[in-house]
Amino acid sequence: MPKIVKDFQGQTVITTFETTPAMAFDLVEALEAAYRDCISHQPGFVAAGLHMNDARTRICNYSQWRAREDYQAMLRTPEMRERNRKINELCRGFEPVMYEVTGVF
Repeated sequence: MPKIVKDFQGQTVITTFETTPAMAFDLVEALEAAYRDCISHQPGFVAAGLHMNDARTRICNYSQWRAREDYQAMLRTPEMRERNRKINELCRGFEPVMYEVTGVF
């Protein structure tokens, strides 16, 4: 479970997926499988959470990593490259962005 704290020394990645209501649950299932079977076992993985908006048109993934390099290495694995090709078919597009926590209230 992600724990958001201002002094987190790792890498936070927030990925937004644009989808349709018809594809939203398929996309969530694909992301859950990716985390369960692959991502959560990668070196440097800390935690993640998935969020879906009420219109089922956007899914947000909040993930935490020990270091930026760990996240980038996960993306380069053959398994994740194949999974990301399939995930891309379930959405209009997705964009991972790296952040740092600047405040918690």
